[in-house]
Amino acid sequence: MSEKGHIRPYGGPAAGWGALKSVTKSWLGSENAFKNLKAMLKTNQSNGFDCPGCAWGESSESALVRFCENGAKAVNWESTGRSVDQAFFARYSVSELARQTDYWLEYQGRLAQPMKYDRATDHYVPVSWDDAFTLIADHLHRLESPDQAEFYTSGRASNEAAFLYQLFVRAYGTNNFPDCSNMCHEASGVSMKETLGVGKGTVVFHDLELADAIFVIGQNPGTNHPRMLEPLREAVKRGAQVVCINPLKERGLERFQHPQHPLEMLSNGSEPTSSAYFRPALGGDMAMFRGMAKFLLKWEREAEVTGAPAVFDHAFINKHTSGLQPYLAEVDATPWEHIEAQSGLTLADIELAARIYCRAERVIMCWAMGLTQHRHSVPTIQEVINLQLLRGNVGKPGAGLSPVRGHSNVQGDRTMGIDEQPPAWLLDAIEQRFRFRVPRAHGHNAVRAIQAMEEGRARVFVGLGGNFAQATPDTRRTHDALRQCALTVNIATKLNRSHLVTGHDSLILPCLGRTEIDMQVEGVQGITVEDTFSMVHLSFGQLPPHSAELRSEPAIIAGIAKATLGNHPVDWDWLLEDYNRIRDLIADTIPGFQDFNLRLQKPGGFYLGNTAAQRLWKTASGKAQFTATTLPRQLVNERVTERGDQPDLILQTMRSHDQYNTTLYGLDDRYRGVFGLRDVVFVNEQDIRRLGFAPGDKVDLVSLWEDGKERRVSGFQLVAYDIPEGQAAAYYPETNPLVPLESYGDRTFTPTSKFVAIKVEKALPGNRIATVAAG
Repeated sequence: MSEKGHIRPYGGPAAGWGALKSVTKSWLGSENAFKNLKAMLKTNQSNGFDCPGCAWGESSESALVRFCENGAKAVNWESTGRSVDQAFFARYSVSELARQTDYWLEYQGRLAQPMKYDRATDHYVPVSWDDAFTLIADHLHRLESPDQAEFYTSGRASNEAAFLYQLFVRAYGTNNFPDCSNMCHEASGVSMKETLGVGKGTVVFHDLELADAIFVIGQNPGTNHPRMLEPLREAVKRGAQVVCINPLKERGLERFQHPQHPLEMLSNGSEPTSSAYFRPALGGDMAMFRGMAKFLLKWEREAEVTGAPAVFDHAFINKHTSGLQPYLAEVDATPWEHIEAQSGLTLADIELAARIYCRAERVIMCWAMGLTQHRHSVPTIQEVINLQLLRGNVGKPGAGLSPVRGHSNVQGDRTMGIDEQPPAWLLDAIEQRFRFRVPRAHGHNAVRAIQAMEEGRARVFVGLGGNFAQATPDTRRTHDALRQCALTVNIATKLNRSHLVTGHDSLILPCLGRTEIDMQVEGVQGITVEDTFSMVHLSFGQLPPHSAELRSEPAIIAGIAKATLGNHPVDWDWLLEDYNRIRDLIADTIPGFQDFNLRLQKPGGFYLGNTAAQRLWKTASGKAQFTATTLPRQLVNERVTERGDQPDLILQTMRSHDQYNTTLYGLDDRYRGVFGLRDVVFVNEQDIRRLGFAPGDKVDLVSLWEDGKERRVSGFQLVAYDIPEGQAAAYYPETNPLVPLESYGDRTFTPTSKFVAIKVEKALPGNRIATVAAG
């Protein structure tokens, strides 16, 4: 048992009484309980606000309660009664704050007024909004090139804010848009655009109710999007197969107790959320899917001989696809031995998964970062797509592909043009509508932005939300890179680590949260978001702003833009008076948003549509594309093994249950039995003994990479856990220092956070850099 926490196995189901207890604790702890109860009841309602947590969509059925445990935590965390104001910053220097934990920093409350870093005193001091905007404009004007500025975006920014942001930045002259999506679903977009012609999921919520089988791959909905558990449970109840593919046995993928079912709660009952569970090796998913395809091909050939019904959907393949034969040749050429060794599964397991898939007429494949944060993530996802194309499981009711997005509007931000590699049609539309020449060169993603800052090629960093310093890999390098900047600006609701990693000048600009009323000249304003199913809907804050000094994200962006560009290419103040005017510009520029304001009047918003769901393929061939890719020869970086380094374990980074992205709502991970702790590493007990340790020992984790630099986090407690041998799991951002900046996915630049080769060493005394961030 740790001095500050303990390990205690959790025997309950997902949600249920445990969730109610946790929600009550966060509600009372917000110090704003009665107002927040009203806010929670307005969460995800047609006349309320969109949950500031995940991007999960809504069913068409009405319900009094439309929030989950972690959604309630998000609302209460944002709507706290505590303040981080002038008095707070007078009390604490930046150096003192930097020694606090990430949890402590955000727990202090809402940012209440704009602040400027005073390097002479090492304190933040108040600054007026006008002076803050002028300082930003002065720094931007002094740059030799607009490409020396980086404009980061968090996934929680609204469509209106994101559109104004990209318009301002392109009018300023750069496509440098490092974005939180660079760290998560980039591989999904690349894979799907190449093969299907669209980078978004092809299913809507109703499809989940029609599917014969749902494959849930590399994701943990019980923590990351808990409201997904209900449709999974209902699918099992009606006889559909729910197949989970995840190395860890996650409670949300085993059983679920519905908090809104009184009899179930009173009887302490629960229902299963899966019917089959497979646990591949980290990075072994592509080999598993290749093995499933190899079984399908075997059965297809047997059917040709016996006259049995075909396994492949030949009508779909012949009409809608291209590249089948090269792909089947690659399947034939892949040895079973390679598939079995790399997948970490037996051939009997893979055959069972293939039979479940083959027997279902309508299949949905869902996935998240367990697939996207590997070096070979693009071919892995394209292997999932190959499977779906073999049986025509794209573009029909109850079937399709669903990358389940994380943050509330991360998908909408990309739709609005937050893209460092913008498509030509977007740039053409902006030029035509706003009459200025847009930059055409590709900009910086998150990894390239860090490299540019550390090399002195980028001098200004502006963050629209998020916690860039902690969300990114190679923490020491990222922090050092930010400190190289002449100016760092963070638009935020709460204090976080990024505000303490300052450039020469630094600003904290406090904004309204999703829960708060946004009052402008023409009255109360609504903003819009896009969920994981491509539904767009309005969101209206319900609570008075925490401070009179807060401004909305669109207002802050417009203020920076006006100070920098004047009234070019638009009258920024006029747009702010009524967000309908911003939406009219979106309608003029972004496909799918024609009559934007009119369509928003429909309860629940409107569906953007999806060409692949209509079997219209905007690909180079005009058809859905099979992709023939050879399995990786080995998963560990070959340059590492060539040097003679052999990892003790392969580590994946992940969230705890009291966490959303880098926001820590608490220090518990209830479903995994961890309470009051974060510096833990989950390892199979056989591996702990093999490495010469015992459960509970403190260890250092050291990552292996080709550059030979030491990347170490210290003082982690070994937790014996039901995890496949050879694997380990630990929380981020504490373990982000272990992810090398140059270890990213082929063609994506997404950090390989789900596959980090590590050594495990006895803890070095007095060298704790995990909870208090590196640097």
